[in-house]
Amino acid sequence: MFRILESQAPAKQNATTTISTLSGRLQGATLLEDRRAAILGLRSFAKVYPASVASGALRSLISCLNNDVEDVDTTKVILETLLMLFSPDESSPEASDDIALWLADEFTQRQENITALLDLLDTYDFFSRLYSLQLISAISSARPERTQECVYTAPLGVSRLVAVLEDKREAVRSEGLLLLTALTPSSPDLQKLVAFENAFDRIFGIIDSEGALTHGGITVQDCLSLLANLLRMNVSNQSYFRETGSVKKLASLLSEAIREQDLPDGVAEWARPQRDKNVWGLLAVLRLFLVRGSLGTQANQMSFWQSGVLTQVLDIAFRESFDVPIRAEALVTVADLIRSNNSLQEGFALRDVLSPRQDEVLHVNGHANGQAPRSTVNVISGLLDLALAPSSTYAFDVRLSACECLKAYLSGHAAIRLHFLRRAIEGHTSDQVEADNIITILLNDSESFRRVDPYRPWVSAVLLFHLLYEDFDAKNIAMSVAEGDAESGEEVITCIQTLSSNLISGEQKDEDPRVSIGYLMILCGWLYEDHDAVNDFLGEGSNVQSIVQLITRNSQSRILVSGLCAFLLGIIYEFSTKDSPIPRATLHQILTTGLGREQYVDRIYKLREHTMVRDFEVLNQGFASSLPGGLPEVYFDRTFVDFFKDNFSRVMRAIDRPPGIEVAVVANGIQKGVSRELVDSLKSQVDAAEQTIQKLESDKLTLERKFGQEQADHRKAKDSATVELSRIKNINEALQRNHEEDMQATMQKHQQVQVATQKTHEASVQSLQKEIQRAREVADADATRVRTRTDAEIDDLKATSRSLRDELEKSSKEHAQDLHIAHEDYLTKISGLESRLQRAEDKANDAEARATRLQSEVDSKEEARKSAQTELDDMLMVLADLEEKRLRDKKHLRILGEDVSEGEEEEEPEGGDADASGDGH
Repeated sequence: MFRILESQAPAKQNATTTISTLSGRLQGATLLEDRRAAILGLRSFAKVYPASVASGALRSLISCLNNDVEDVDTTKVILETLLMLFSPDESSPEASDDIALWLADEFTQRQENITALLDLLDTYDFFSRLYSLQLISAISSARPERTQECVYTAPLGVSRLVAVLEDKREAVRSEGLLLLTALTPSSPDLQKLVAFENAFDRIFGIIDSEGALTHGGITVQDCLSLLANLLRMNVSNQSYFRETGSVKKLASLLSEAIREQDLPDGVAEWARPQRDKNVWGLLAVLRLFLVRGSLGTQANQMSFWQSGVLTQVLDIAFRESFDVPIRAEALVTVADLIRSNNSLQEGFALRDVLSPRQDEVLHVNGHANGQAPRSTVNVISGLLDLALAPSSTYAFDVRLSACECLKAYLSGHAAIRLHFLRRAIEGHTSDQVEADNIITILLNDSESFRRVDPYRPWVSAVLLFHLLYEDFDAKNIAMSVAEGDAESGEEVITCIQTLSSNLISGEQKDEDPRVSIGYLMILCGWLYEDHDAVNDFLGEGSNVQSIVQLITRNSQSRILVSGLCAFLLGIIYEFSTKDSPIPRATLHQILTTGLGREQYVDRIYKLREHTMVRDFEVLNQGFASSLPGGLPEVYFDRTFVDFFKDNFSRVMRAIDRPPGIEVAVVANGIQKGVSRELVDSLKSQVDAAEQTIQKLESDKLTLERKFGQEQADHRKAKDSATVELSRIKNINEALQRNHEEDMQATMQKHQQVQVATQKTHEASVQSLQKEIQRAREVADADATRVRTRTDAEIDDLKATSRSLRDELEKSSKEHAQDLHIAHEDYLTKISGLESRLQRAEDKANDAEARATRLQSEVDSKEEARKSAQTELDDMLMVLADLEEKRLRDKKHLRILGEDVSEGEEEEEPEGGDADASGDGH
């Protein structure tokens, strides 16, 4: 019975067949209920068979999402199915990262697909909003850039997303917050559009509703992440943030966190980790406004200063109730806030903060929080205390951040640096003991203190390096620091010599390398481009030999120290002079023979390639870099590393520079240092020039005397010439008078001759005029006769012309008639000729047609003849073949012994002819 039922049951379907069937139903269904049923069936397979469902029904699902958007239940099922496709089961045989990429491509290749998801945000349905946000987030995770473009270009797309932040349902709001955070990290245009949708006020509203920094949970952290995305490297959004008054809200959040901490009960232990994360996130947001070199940094600094943000951050930094990472981040934020802003740096130094030196007690004056009332100190003193006072390794980040804050206070303000240096020098030289005086620590600190806390002299060295770096005025002031009274007969030891002595003694006693590196950073920065400082260092002759010994002794165990020592020797040689206490040539000999060029270059190169220098920018400079039970792996200052990398090539090649060439340095507009060989050469040239000048002056005197003698001779010659000239002038005048008398006599004779000649000429003219008159009269008479005769002839010619004209007209008329008659005859002949020509052409055409027809007949007959000839040739060839075969057969028969008569040979043709004739009858 069961077998019968099993045989009648339908065939079992596998998953692939079922998915294909459901996909076909979804694609062809016309009723909403049918489509919903098909989608429900596909949803059950989406987790396990995502590739099959996506390949068969994805486009149908997207189409239903566009068409059935008004039905909430269907929309919910579609969105759930699509979300399952993006996150299949890990155990699924079809699970692959490529599926998510393919699904994201299908959505983002058509703008209307993303627009349809954004349209769902207009509905207030919980699942439609939540699932659409989750689906866009999944698409963005696979194809972030394309999703950002689609959201940006969708009509009201960004407005709808930002409006989700006002949704009262936490799940929807949190999902919208995460989606906006995922969409805005790298698109400035999208960041601006989100910001101008009133995103800042909405973010701060969420933070307030969640309990601000102290009581807020992960949602507040997400809000700060979104805020950071909108402000990072976006000057436009930062300006809009300031203009909308949001900076005051930041200050208010920090003030509220401090107020909560100061309550008698404080903040619960379980809430502190999240509170610290929120505060750290807000400080990170503040630092986004204070990027070095950014266009809006100055304006942001002033805005934070005026809004009281600096006060709140400073308060957090000096409160021990906050965790060390928070305090360190607060100090770094303060450093960014005042760096390179002169007015803020000056105002910053006037502020007071809580004193870091406050011992905890159980109960003081009724305070139950375990602390006595805190006293205040100047902020610079407080920072020095934090940076220089011994502290635990765990608090190292606060110490390093306090040092960073002091460096920012000194950055870009020469007057503050000089004031700070003078104040340190005055404190060092006075009788009053100052525990936080950097010069006292570097020069007079005991060996025991350096062994217990090596970062105390290291921080002091970093601060002094920043005071002296590229500041010649500060270097000159520091040069005045010395120990010993020369007037009392004591040996005077300068500051540079003391630093060098401490460096050498510390290395000989194997002190912590951080202390030696601190001293070397100061000496390298101080001696660079400063001939006076180099000469001061070389004033103690044993220093160079001691440093050479340190390089050779510490070649492997202390690569950093030996490399910096070689770098220092290179700087000393580069900026030494011929007049240095140890001449430049002697230094060059020490470097090339005592140390060796190869070893010198090797030490500097190994320092450059050391991880602490090469990867300084990417290494963690703080407590996190410390080994278990050891000190943090912090050896260098960032500015010194940049200084070393910038001058690495120059110092390494310094050993190859000849001793006779000195480096010129311009300090405060004064050039120092020049080639001594060049100076000697110029001096010899000047001496030669002076000798030449003296010789020229003696020659000048000789020439002047000769010139005076020549002038006297010239005057004598001039006087004699004047006398001779006057004599010649007298002779000339006498000759001129005689010439005038002769001219007058000659003129009189000429006038007489002229008068006689004129009279003779007038008589001749009169006689000629008479003859001309007579000739004119005779000519007039002749002309009259000729005119009369000519008129008669003209009349005769006119008469003759008229008669000829009449005859011509008559002959022209007769000729015209003859021409007309001839023309008519010509036309008649032409028409006859044309008709004859037409008949001839017709005959020619007929003849040509007949010729063509005949030619075609000839061609066809020729072809027939050729084919017949070909057939005949073929028959002849066949007959020849038959005859040849017949002969062979006969020959063969003869060979076989058969008799073959000659008659048979004759009969066959005759019989053939007879048959042929019979057939003919």
